[in-house]
Amino acid sequence: MAAKPGIPKGTRDFSPVEMAKRNYIFNTIRDVYHLYGFQQIETPSMEMLSTLMGKYGEEGDKLLFKIQNSGDYFSGITDEELLSRNAAKLASKFCEKGLRYDLTVPFARYVVMHRDEITFPFKRYQIQPVWRADRPQKGRYREFYQCDADVVGSDSLLNEVELMQIVDTVFTRFGIRVCIKINNRKILTGIAEIIGEADKIVDITVAIDKLDKIGLDNVNKELAEKGISEEAIAKLQPIILLSGTNAEKLATLKTVLSDSETGLKGVEESEFILNTLQTMGLKNEIELDLTLARGLNYYTGAIFEVKALDVQIGSITGGGRYDNLTGVFGMAGVSGVGISFGADRIFDVLNQLELYPKEAVNGTQLLFINFGEKEAAFSMGILSKARAVGIRAEIFPDAAKMKKQMSYANVKNIPFVAIVGENEMNEGKAMLKNMESGEQQLVTAEELIGALTK
Repeated sequence: MAAKPGIPKGTRDFSPVEMAKRNYIFNTIRDVYHLYGFQQIETPSMEMLSTLMGKYGEEGDKLLFKIQNSGDYFSGITDEELLSRNAAKLASKFCEKGLRYDLTVPFARYVVMHRDEITFPFKRYQIQPVWRADRPQKGRYREFYQCDADVVGSDSLLNEVELMQIVDTVFTRFGIRVCIKINNRKILTGIAEIIGEADKIVDITVAIDKLDKIGLDNVNKELAEKGISEEAIAKLQPIILLSGTNAEKLATLKTVLSDSETGLKGVEESEFILNTLQTMGLKNEIELDLTLARGLNYYTGAIFEVKALDVQIGSITGGGRYDNLTGVFGMAGVSGVGISFGADRIFDVLNQLELYPKEAVNGTQLLFINFGEKEAAFSMGILSKARAVGIRAEIFPDAAKMKKQMSYANVKNIPFVAIVGENEMNEGKAMLKNMESGEQQLVTAEELIGALTK
């Protein structure tokens, strides 16, 4: 008996209706990116592991899908190495390539390789899938799409302001209420300095970034396990639990971080972004959140994360500034800042809140019933005219029973059906049926087109 087919955990098939919904998401985001002057590029699904490794921190490196070398991948490996069963070491010998983990590192590689063709500042967007060898769970997949926008070659904080405007515009168009959370890695560095643990900045940010998921007690436990002193952990508590308005938080931070030049720089940057956005009339809430750390090591300045307010799900957009990412590829001094919309999570949110506009998921608008060769030939003439003006129309390919053809229209949610029999052909018309109301009217080709293009 043939084996039952399946797909890997953390991946999904998408039906035609689901694809229509996904395309609504991609098209909405793409349209907003174009409004702000971003241009599209694409990069390969697989990159050299040397490009990917070491850019996402230790945890990120573990989640890279590695691609086994073709040919004799045992060549050059000793029996001793094989018997050692050292998975990490063997993987480095067996695999030279990996599936991309995100779109930002491949973009940095692209900038370095194409530097002579690029005009800076370079505003690019990318809408492509990424892969992570994560444990699949609600809202977390192994294969998912990201919709990134980045600006490289500019230090201006106006880039951060515009990216937040993009976020606000996109979610306003979707009808999703969100909270845009912002922080700054310089503030976090300053906090690490004043509690006396400057060398543990990565451990601190990785831990406090999990506050929403594992709670304060477990964050403190993880900090202790990383060798951070009890005194430093105690000093950290009132800072990460800071409350009040954005202005009040900034005022407190100016006092708390007065001895940290780096920390104060982060406060200054955050204040500029928040104050400028306040004059822009954003539709969604924006909050300075000191627990936001964004675990990726390459962020150096402002960091962002977006939470849906009416659905329990993880971050649906994130990003930040990464001043030195291209430096690891031999191109120092190129500043960058970007955001990434999590299309798959947005898909789930729109589904749960039933926010898809009807026209976004409807496919065919008009179906011609097929009664036979002569009727089909007559229908094809009207069909061509309808398609020429942009009406999405089709004819049932077989002269099947009427019940089967009408059932087809119902299953596909086709709103109008055109019926052409001998009587209709004699009059040079078609019977147009509204599938929702049940109303029927005999119409010319022009009248039919007019009814569907209202």
